[in-house]
Amino acid sequence: MDRLWSRREVADRILAGDTLVVYGSRLLRIPQAWLNAHPGGSLAILHFVGRDASDEIDAYHSQDTTRKINMFCVGTVETLPYGWEPFQPPVMLGWTRKQASDDGSFTWHREATAIPASNIPSENLLVPNQTSAANRHQSGGPSLSDLAPPPSNLSLEVQAQHSAAYKRLHERIIKAGLYKTRYLSGYGPEIARYLFLAFSSAYAYSNNWLITSAACLGFLWHQLVFTVHDLGHMGASCHIPCDFIGGLSVGWWVDNHNVHHLVTNHPSHDPDIEHMPFMAISTAFFNSLWSTYYKRTMTFDRFSAFLISLQHKLFYVLLAFGRFNLYVNAYGFLLRTAFDHRKAKGGRWSWWLEVVGVVFFWCWFGALLRGCGSWKMALTYLFTSHLATSPLHLQIVLSHFSMSTDDLGPTETTTDVICPPYLAFLHGGLHLQVTHHLFPRLPRHNLREASLLVKQFAREQELSYAEFGFVRGNRAVLGVLKAVAEQARILGTVAENQIQEAMKKIL
Repeated sequence: MDRLWSRREVADRILAGDTLVVYGSRLLRIPQAWLNAHPGGSLAILHFVGRDASDEIDAYHSQDTTRKINMFCVGTVETLPYGWEPFQPPVMLGWTRKQASDDGSFTWHREATAIPASNIPSENLLVPNQTSAANRHQSGGPSLSDLAPPPSNLSLEVQAQHSAAYKRLHERIIKAGLYKTRYLSGYGPEIARYLFLAFSSAYAYSNNWLITSAACLGFLWHQLVFTVHDLGHMGASCHIPCDFIGGLSVGWWVDNHNVHHLVTNHPSHDPDIEHMPFMAISTAFFNSLWSTYYKRTMTFDRFSAFLISLQHKLFYVLLAFGRFNLYVNAYGFLLRTAFDHRKAKGGRWSWWLEVVGVVFFWCWFGALLRGCGSWKMALTYLFTSHLATSPLHLQIVLSHFSMSTDDLGPTETTTDVICPPYLAFLHGGLHLQVTHHLFPRLPRHNLREASLLVKQFAREQELSYAEFGFVRGNRAVLGVLKAVAEQARILGTVAENQIQEAMKKIL
């Protein structure tokens, strides 16, 4: 279409409920049907309503997919000399569209209220909406002033320069052939490793070496996750290793992980740092924030304050139980999507295949536990196998927990873990998280070569590029957790003193 949209016209249509995203100079209107069906989840789109998502669309989709985007194009937009001036997406202000039960129409619903971050002028946090459920549908929706973005430390000119440099970097990576998968030299050793661990676990189990068997099984799960991670980023079907062998939902992982990549370390939006009441990496969580992903309040009360005050001491204990948390999130996702008919995600067969896979997993793994001879040995096998996967959870938190929670992009919210090539398999190659976040579809086995180009890009654009050794990274994370824990302890002490004073007055 040749229609030229003014900035005000785009704003008016967003306020009317349209899902509009800018792609270069083109304006895309995403219909509700595709918003529901998007393989990366609806939030991946909603976080870019009113914004130029060119870099993200190109990084997250293959060229075959981006060529199909014109079907959503409704015209072009008026831009400033340095590109499109972004709006604030309604979802980042606590606004969502919900379908009415009577006539099926969609209306604005305010699930949360935006408050400015105390020390970050460019970022809004969300707290639960205190109005009644009935009144949430009667407030009329966001206003034009709501869409105005918060002030940023980077001018539009500087942002445009970074974006242009990023596009040039992407072209260099494409021309270098780094999107070509190394099936033999990359996945060949991994498949050999999988078979070795599977055989070792089975052989040890047959000889009643149950602890050894459990450890090998856990290491197998730990390694398989990296291949599932690759397939998930490519949109490939990978239910067999994830659901049937690991007991997790790949549908949940794709839905969760794409949001994490797009709004990394944002307290209200990134599900990968939302671990209340057990952990908090920022005092922002003391505001009892609303999670746009989990659709719940992350309550900060006396109980959570107590747990958080100990988080730096319990950190490794919590990581040991990390896989159980994955079960909870994965099965919760399957329950929430039980009546979902999103064909782009594989239709109903995809959901049923995941359910069958999970049931199959617990059948064969349950049989292993029953064969351990006693309930004590079964529990030992269960916890040993799950404990063996904890390096995966440690690697994930090392990449983000010590970094900024400001809305500043991957180079500020992500760090690499320095690792020699011969130990890279322990991290699945994902210790190079900065490069992975900039180019999520890049094969893991090419990240080291690509990271050299990314570091050059960071130097040229005067961007930070953080990388820690394994020990230093652990210290940095523990330092952040301890600092937040001390603040939680102080708040808990103040609250306790206030209660005691109130009781004295009553008595």
